[in-house]
Parts: sequence; structure tokens; C-alpha cells
Amino acid sequence: MDNVLAFGAASSQAGRVDALFVVIAVIGGFFFFLTQGILIYFAVKYRRRLPDRDNVTPSITGNPLLEFLWILIPSLVVVAIFYYGWRVYADQRIYVAGATEVHVNARQWMYEIKYPDGRTAINDIRVPAGKPVKFILSAADVLHGFYLPDFRVKMDMIPGRVTTLWVQPDRPGSYQIYCTVYCGTGHSNMLAQLIVMPPAEYAEWVAHGEGEGEEGKEHEPLTVRGERAAKNAGCLNCHAIGGAVKVGPNWKGLFGSNVPLEGGQTVNADEEYLRESIVDPGAKVVKGFPNVMPTYKTTLSKEDIDALVAYLKTLK
Repeated sequence: MDNVLAFGAASSQAGRVDALFVVIAVIGGFFFFLTQGILIYFAVKYRRRLPDRDNVTPSITGNPLLEFLWILIPSLVVVAIFYYGWRVYADQRIYVAGATEVHVNARQWMYEIKYPDGRTAINDIRVPAGKPVKFILSAADVLHGFYLPDFRVKMDMIPGRVTTLWVQPDRPGSYQIYCTVYCGTGHSNMLAQLIVMPPAEYAEWVAHGEGEGEEGKEHEPLTVRGERAAKNAGCLNCHAIGGAVKVGPNWKGLFGSNVPLEGGQTVNADEEYLRESIVDPGAKVVKGFPNVMPTYKTTLSKEDIDALVAYLKTLK
């Protein structure tokens, strides 16, 4: 029942959650067919007779033993389900000593990740397989949710509070992270990835800061790399590239245009302005838009910033 591969579970914890649901479904199904079968049997056996046959209902005064059993047995079943469920829940809430701690801060509409060694990332969490990981969760603006369906765990991310969640990934792979609380117009795009790496690859990534698929990226067009960086960093959750304006300024036709700023000034959106807006968003705040954008100075490499600027220049 605790098979780690059952129903796509990515950890033994998730397998136990699946097992609990299977047990409840089996017990519920058994009693459903038992009670409905008895109901149908009695409906047929004691159906209305023909006029020339005996239609008098037998006198039944009760059966104390039967009544005691149908109270005792369901009560014991409910207690057993509660105990099993409590053990599974406690296993998910009692943290394992020595777990790797990863800080995750949610904001509209992205996840900001900070590792113990000071490294940062956006919407991309990398952890080793076979070792416990503790997520320390917070929110910068509104209520968000941190949901890992493949691990059967979810925790609210609450402004002004810190919540925690832990998992022990058993299978390498990439797993989707969803926000489960409606947090504004970009809620559906608030997605992140939990990348579980084999221990050796994770150690290599920690040592060199390189992830999967880094090889060959220097040979791709700069604009392609910039578009990927925009998607991975969550930029398109706040900035439209056409259509209705979102929380941030529309990127379509931005390059080379005159941008009105708070305070009545105007600036030309050249390469310098675009680069400055990425690394220091508060330096020049566009009129009519709140200054809620985080800095990408430490989360994007210089090469990614250059590529992102090149991509912006193509959005005519």
C-alpha cells in the first residue's frame, strides 16, 4: 500500500496518503454495497403481497445484540480510520532532523527562493533526492498557497507569518508547484518547479551553480534565451506582451518609447533604462503602476539580463 510509485506519488509520504484514501474508499465501498444489498433484499422479500396472500407485517420487537453490533462495529471503523489518518498526518508534520532548509517567499505572482548558502532563484527550487527538505514559507503581499500535488502536501503562505512544510523526495524529476489560493489576476500563471536531482548532480550544481541543460545554451539565439528567462523568472505574470495591461507596464512597443514616470518626468526606454529596471526596479517608477517588482540583480545572471533586454527589443 505504501508503494512510492502508486498514483504517481513522488515520495513514500505521498504513498502513505494514497494508501489512506484507498483504505477509506474500500471501507466505504464495502459498507455501501452491504447496506444497499440488504435494503434491496428486504424490499423484495417484504414487498406487498397479492390480495389473496398474507400481508400482515411480522411483529419485530428488536434485537439488542444486533443493535449493539451495528453501533460498535462502525464506531471501531471510524476510530481506526481516525488513528490511521492521524499517523499519516503526524508523519507529514513532524520534521526530520538534518533537513535542508529552503526559504520560499511568495508575491504576486512568483516564488522567490533563497538557499542556506545565500543563493537565490525565481520559480525554480533544486533539491537532492533521498534527503529531507524543509520549506520555510512566507508571503510579501496577499495569501498564497504552496502545493506539491506529486507529494500530496500543501501549506498556506500568510503575510506577516512563517509557515513550514517538509518532504523527502525519493524520485529524481521535475515536479510542478501550484498556488492554491486566488491571489489576483496572475494567479493561474503563478507556477514553479521543484527539481529533484540525484545526489551527485546536486552536489555538482551546488559547486558550480549549473543546472540541467546548461550545455549548449551559449549557442542559442540571444532573444530565445531572453524569452526563456522572462518565462522562468515569472516576468510574464505581471507584464503583458500584447493585449490587456497587467500589474506592470506592457512590454509590447516598450523599447524606444517615452515612458512617463512618477513625479512628472519622462524617460526614453533604451537599453540602459531596461537593464536598470531589471536590477533596480525602484530607480524609475512608471506612472500609474505600483512599485512591487523585486530586483533580479542576484537571481538573473548578466548574460540572462542581456538576453532579456534583447528579447524586449523585439517586442514591437
